[in-house]
Amino acid sequence: MTEPDASVSQFSLRTVWARRLETPLRRFLRTETGSAAVLLAATLAALAWANIDPSGYAATWRTVLVIRSGTRGLADSWQGWVNSGLMAFFFLVAGLEARREFDLGELRERRRLALPLVVALGGMVVPIAIYLAINAGRSSASGWGTAMSTDTAFALGALALVGPGVPDRVRTYLLTFALADDVAGIVVIALAYSGHIDLTALAAGAVILGVVMVARWRGVRNGAAYLLLGVAAWVAFFESGVDPVVVGLAMGLLAVAYPAARSDLEQASESFRLFREQPIPELARDARESVRLAISPNDRLQQLFHPWTSYLIVPLFALANAGITVSGSFLAQAYTSPVTLGILLGYVVGKPAGTVGAAWLLTRVSRGAIRPPVGWAAVTGAGAVAGIGFIVSLLIASLAFHGSQLAEAKVGILSAAVCASALGWAVFRLTALLPKRLRARALLGTADTIIDLAVPVDAERDHVRGPDRAPVTLVEYGDFECPYCGRAEPVVRELLADYGDLRYVWRHLPLTDVHPHAQLAAEGAEAAAGQGKFWPMHDQLLNHQGALTGKDLIRYAGELGLDIDRFTRDLRNHAGQAKIAADVDSADLSGVSGTPTFFVNGKRHQGAYDISTLSDAIRTARTRILISSPRQPPRAS
Repeated sequence: MTEPDASVSQFSLRTVWARRLETPLRRFLRTETGSAAVLLAATLAALAWANIDPSGYAATWRTVLVIRSGTRGLADSWQGWVNSGLMAFFFLVAGLEARREFDLGELRERRRLALPLVVALGGMVVPIAIYLAINAGRSSASGWGTAMSTDTAFALGALALVGPGVPDRVRTYLLTFALADDVAGIVVIALAYSGHIDLTALAAGAVILGVVMVARWRGVRNGAAYLLLGVAAWVAFFESGVDPVVVGLAMGLLAVAYPAARSDLEQASESFRLFREQPIPELARDARESVRLAISPNDRLQQLFHPWTSYLIVPLFALANAGITVSGSFLAQAYTSPVTLGILLGYVVGKPAGTVGAAWLLTRVSRGAIRPPVGWAAVTGAGAVAGIGFIVSLLIASLAFHGSQLAEAKVGILSAAVCASALGWAVFRLTALLPKRLRARALLGTADTIIDLAVPVDAERDHVRGPDRAPVTLVEYGDFECPYCGRAEPVVRELLADYGDLRYVWRHLPLTDVHPHAQLAAEGAEAAAGQGKFWPMHDQLLNHQGALTGKDLIRYAGELGLDIDRFTRDLRNHAGQAKIAADVDSADLSGVSGTPTFFVNGKRHQGAYDISTLSDAIRTARTRILISSPRQPPRAS
């Protein structure tokens, strides 16, 4: 019996990432979850107002507001302005997040598009079928769209309450198919619930959106220009008879998401440095503009609009639409009404049945190649919680019904939200009673998370050692204070010495929850990079992991011959913070769980990081490149 190789075992250890750092997806989930409480409060306020002063509630929201310019004007009730005007921003944010997931998130790997699309489709078709079966032959059958959409904010908020211990992956799974659900809801509103269509106005709106696409393709980055085009498109769709909220979704889907380029970050740092040396208005404007342009349009718009939509616009929508006058006789009538029962059963029975059934069917048809990224208990619980249909459901109900049928539809929507939450709680409560191993499998399943490098290597942004056109690229996510990164550093140096055709990239992942000096050390490395000395500082920091205070960094800068004043200034101003944040974001998108984590030609290295194991991985990657292109190896990414 051979003894285990100690050198291999010690090169298998990693510092675990507690995932408390900010990333765009985490900010989005937190905002959506936090806003659910405000949305619930607005809903209760609407119900209280409608029952305390029914005539006042109705009169307030039916008051007509006219916006006039010369002989032309736009007229709608206050409720209409909220539903068709302000809610366009809600769907703008939905489109932005869908585009971000498509560009940088779970959906960037195109084969993963199938799962949320099929699950969303199943979660819509089955509830619609139940609704139509209950309302067959009745005029209320035309309101089938009311029973199909999931409310993202309410669903995520309910998931946080009924399943407080569920992993982030479950929330992400719910978010991906809920976003597809939102997109489908807007398409249904545009196609099935629009009134008389003015083709001329509709064509004008489509042309304006085409101009937006051309402007984006040409690289126009002027926010005011897009705002004017968006308003013009909204007016055109308003006049056409198609609900203009579709403009918000379209504008969101057109806003690309991408990580900040190193050249843009360096330009921002240089602009700020010039302003600090000469603080005049012109340089302040240049610094502000260079910082703004370093961030993708998607990120800028999300930061601007998401809090407003979640904490103000959506609650205002609930206040304007959720109010119904409740009495014993009305509830008795509603709970025997086909409208209420169709919506209630569609959501509480149809949503979980449709989403779980679609996920199971896709897994079987693909023979496991495409399957949920979570366990089946999580799929069932998320499907149950997805039965909370509020925002889009109320929006479609206001278009499809009037009078008593509208009130009955609201009862069905509100009752479904309560029952779906209770059903989700029951699923996760039963799951929590399972033994630990079964519980983990039931929540997380056996599917792999994304194991590829989400953000490709960019020589203009990344810190690169080795030939630019090397056939093999080794990327490391590291932390200067992590002892295991220090242990891996000699291995990397030996690999670079042994393989002249290897390219090595360092990306920052400072684990500040366990390494208090990691962020400062990373900013010190970036300050040195500003003077062309990243790699000497990188080596110095990993050679002195126990001495990473500000004074230590300044001493190292002096030993490397850097401009101490400039280095200290950049360190004090956190000049490298944006680059570090971009690396952390890319680590999160790539599913990195600790440091050090290596990627070989874009694929995560799963084994130990000793010299023998990494050499085998590099040789295998090189062989694959040679086999795929024997004459001229392509550039690694």
